[in-house]
Amino acid sequence: MLTMRAVVQCLAMCVIAALSACGFEFGKPSPEDSLVTFAQHIAPIIHQNCTPCHRHGAAGPFPLITYHEVRKKAKTICKVTQSRYMPPWPADPSYVSFIGEKRLSDHDIELLSRWVEDGCAPGDTSGMLLPDFPEGSMLGRPDWVIRYREPVPLPGDNTDRFMMVKVPFELPFDTFLRAVEYVPGHRKLVHHTNGHLVHYTKELKKQPMKGPYYAHRDSFQDMDAAFRFINLLNDDGSYPLLTLSAFNYLPGMNPLSFPDGIGGFKIGRSGAFLLNDQHYGPSLRDTSDDATLNLFFMDKPPVRPLMETQLGSLGISEIVPRFNIPAGTVRSFHTRALIRSDISMISVNPHMHLLGTHFKAFAVAPSGDTIPLISIPKWDFRWQYTYVFRKPVRIPAGSVVWAFGTFDNRSSNPRNPFSPPRDINESNSSMKTTDEMFQLIFQYLPYQRGDELIDLEHHSITKGIKNELQQVQD
Repeated sequence: MLTMRAVVQCLAMCVIAALSACGFEFGKPSPEDSLVTFAQHIAPIIHQNCTPCHRHGAAGPFPLITYHEVRKKAKTICKVTQSRYMPPWPADPSYVSFIGEKRLSDHDIELLSRWVEDGCAPGDTSGMLLPDFPEGSMLGRPDWVIRYREPVPLPGDNTDRFMMVKVPFELPFDTFLRAVEYVPGHRKLVHHTNGHLVHYTKELKKQPMKGPYYAHRDSFQDMDAAFRFINLLNDDGSYPLLTLSAFNYLPGMNPLSFPDGIGGFKIGRSGAFLLNDQHYGPSLRDTSDDATLNLFFMDKPPVRPLMETQLGSLGISEIVPRFNIPAGTVRSFHTRALIRSDISMISVNPHMHLLGTHFKAFAVAPSGDTIPLISIPKWDFRWQYTYVFRKPVRIPAGSVVWAFGTFDNRSSNPRNPFSPPRDINESNSSMKTTDEMFQLIFQYLPYQRGDELIDLEHHSITKGIKNELQQVQD
């Protein structure tokens, strides 16, 4: 016979099981049953999902840290979160889940709505700890900071500009770089940049800090002339060694940092960063750009340098059909590439311009299995992340990587840069904002046994499987 205590415990367990089956989340307050306050309920949501960008010196147009700052924008926050316009995360999480997903749960959105409806109660904010972000960085406190030697002038003539910018530096020692973070000085105009590391030696380059520091690419007939103009070459006219794609930037892109042993490269005491494709969008007023490069060092040399390739525009694969988008039409294209050896894919970066509407990529293994890579059902030119997988994705040799993109060149597309619409034709894959591109860029490592067990999010081997990894490697 059961005791009364046992009966009560049994009933309680039944109630808990029933509530869990109905979707009740324990440990989370129910907005219907209690007063929603900033200190207890709202601050954790805002500080985790909004504050990293909405703070001084970051991309957000206004700060969202303190109670008063959040309350001032409370109705706007409620509106943009309910529509899922914010926080921005274009990738479909039901297709592939990536590191750093900026998505609110239905429960979070409900709490925000209830908080606004109840008058934005502050709660007990006296002991609340506010997040402390290093100013001018998304990665943390940098080990070294380099600025442009002089601002790049941008005339207000409503014209795209492609610049070549040299950022020389001198360090007190040789070391290794874990990451480089590019922080634009004029976020609204910087469309993209590709940064390469230039290696100098004292024997070949006596004055690495000497200018000029920037040049208009269209002003020179060839790259050699532009390189000579900005004093990039060695003193004898030879080319210095380059580390390609030391960093890259697109609107909304966060800098990348990986576990020790993955990525990184050597950096000498004397050198420069070459921004070879510094693309500024058109401006209606005279202004300038003065960017910053944050350097993050590591003690040990890189074990497995990252590799990168791209499909489509300027890449290794052809776009099918030919990349033309007549005015008044919606056109879809695809591109594909054969993977000839086993790789561990680390990240993917889709790229289109203003006419893009949908993007999807996957790999088909020799077995016929589909390996999902990314799906963006509503393309947004303003948010072009490099999406990092939670663990490396093995793409076996013989697989084919496919990418599909759709473009809307009708007048009903609110992002169409031309009114009335114009024919968009393939023109040597122009990178102007008003032209179009279709690319899938991805980073990868040559596959090693056990790569699937690496936890890229927490910079470690996944907890609980170290012995398994050791067995695999043995």
